[in-house]
Amino acid sequence: MPDEQPSTPVGHALVERGVPFREFRHPGPILSLEQAAEERGQQPEQVVRSILFRLAQDDYLMVLVAGPRQIDWKALRRYLGQSRLTMASADEVHQVTGYEIGAVSPFALPRPVRILLDEGVLRSDEVSIGSGVRNTTIILSAADLLRALGDVERVSVVPA
Repeated sequence: MPDEQPSTPVGHALVERGVPFREFRHPGPILSLEQAAEERGQQPEQVVRSILFRLAQDDYLMVLVAGPRQIDWKALRRYLGQSRLTMASADEVHQVTGYEIGAVSPFALPRPVRILLDEGVLRSDEVSIGSGVRNTTIILSAADLLRALGDVERVSVVPA
């Protein structure tokens, strides 16, 4: 558990789930994934990106990916059995998650969203995820992230 009360929506959600974590506030604006990782004392692969996709009108899916890795769109479409999908726009991301791009998280969402976890996220012992607030992150163990996500779909949609 954090030493102090969490200041973010995701921090509050994790406290409710009994998941240990710490919040980290960056000293200034984040300009790159590499900068974010360095300030957190992490490698870029430890920064988990929560990417929202639109499958159809009002049907969305979030994929959690490790760091700079790129999603294999063909593998994702094949897994989903979908011939078409697009990344959600900034407006859609805000509407569906309640968060701005750069602060998106799979927790404390205003409505249920299907979540896929790429196996690459679990290669690091410690990871950081969006907190719901820009320039603030949640740092926790990958095992605790997995426990907090519950019955999440684990997939391989990033090239090895």
